[in-house]
Amino acid sequence: MKQKAQQILENLTTRYPDAKIELNFSNPLELIVATILSAQCTDVRVNQVTKTLFTKYKTPADYLKVPIEELEDDIRPTGFFRNKAKSLRGCCAILLKQFNGQIPDSMEILTTLPGVGRKTANVILGNAFNIPGMVVDTHVKRIATRLGLTQNTNPDKIEHDLGAIIPREMWTQASHLFIFHGRRTCTARNPKCQLCVIYEWCPWEGKKSK
Repeated sequence: MKQKAQQILENLTTRYPDAKIELNFSNPLELIVATILSAQCTDVRVNQVTKTLFTKYKTPADYLKVPIEELEDDIRPTGFFRNKAKSLRGCCAILLKQFNGQIPDSMEILTTLPGVGRKTANVILGNAFNIPGMVVDTHVKRIATRLGLTQNTNPDKIEHDLGAIIPREMWTQASHLFIFHGRRTCTARNPKCQLCVIYEWCPWEGKKSK
């Protein structure tokens, strides 16, 4: 299985040499905010919102200074804005109180913050701190399942399965490659199997003939 995973990643690297996170950010705080906002929302829409949001809110304290209704209005286009505003405020309050406004670089600590689960924590670790993190979003889950790299449906178990067959130093980039492939080729509906560079390693019964 490790050899299969290596071949898949090599081919995906050739196909998507520029695969990287598609959320725009310039520091760990911006990334944690963008990732929270990305729940049930496209990265394109999040980037449209954060383009102005990040000029207004530069520190954790800034998210606490305005009325929550104002913050809700600022992030409204990302959907679920009331819950997201609550998570952002709760997260920033803890960052100020316990971490002097700094983003911790620990999975154990990150996952104690409001709005931050393992997926978000791995995004932060891998892309803000260069600490390997295997991000399991809907795309990674779909790709890993179709390729037969996991039999699980629980994201935490999928993360464990992928982590066992992919070298640790590749975790972050592997996530990017799977996400790129899931968005551009192996889509949930009408996957472009005829364009797939890992077709031969795909045992998925729903794949189309080339």
